[in-house]
Amino acid sequence: MLILAIDTALEACSAALHDIAEDRTLASESLAMERGHAEALIPLVQRLMDGAGMDFRDIDLFAVTVGPGSFTGLRVGLSAARSFGLATGRPVIGISTLATLAAPLFATDDSIPVAAAIDARHGNVYLQMIGPGGRLLVGPRAMALRDAARAVSNGPVRLVGSGAALLAEHWPSGERPPVLVSPEAVPDPVWLARLASVADPARSEPRPLYLRDADAKPQTAARIARR
Repeated sequence: MLILAIDTALEACSAALHDIAEDRTLASESLAMERGHAEALIPLVQRLMDGAGMDFRDIDLFAVTVGPGSFTGLRVGLSAARSFGLATGRPVIGISTLATLAAPLFATDDSIPVAAAIDARHGNVYLQMIGPGGRLLVGPRAMALRDAARAVSNGPVRLVGSGAALLAEHWPSGERPPVLVSPEAVPDPVWLARLASVADPARSEPRPLYLRDADAKPQTAARIARR
């Protein structure tokens, strides 16, 4: 099974062509960026396809991160993945950004919980905590840093994501410090492909996962009255 995985949720534009049957990556590229995902994604994907000598008809499955993340970035990746799926008649699987960040740590050791945290700014993080065997301990949510640190500090835990160091800074006094603080800030598209290959399509639709309202809101005051 050949999967094209796309991530534009955070501060990178990434994609990978991964052969699940052989667990082999045919091509992968990631460009660090805060803005400009829409302009960068399609040329990036085309470079991967050309470099691997593949056609879109060769793809069996499309995978995309659904958030949490940048509102604009999420729409770019989701729109592209849906378009590819519609054009080829192939399925599209959506995977959370937090789960994708946590996956590499579970691959090395699934006995110690992993808390994936993304800096949501203004003293907040997007948080998800997964326990041994993949059990969900804290579901995806937006939380204040101190509340998030208290929520994940009951025992040994590994932290990953752009909010990992922030959580460690707000760790409750007297609690055991994190076993690991990994600064990995963006998901690996290869792990996105691996997660998508085993996901339940009925529970993994390519729809955005928004954990809070957008920062930009319609203006409600000082409007000029229409005639």
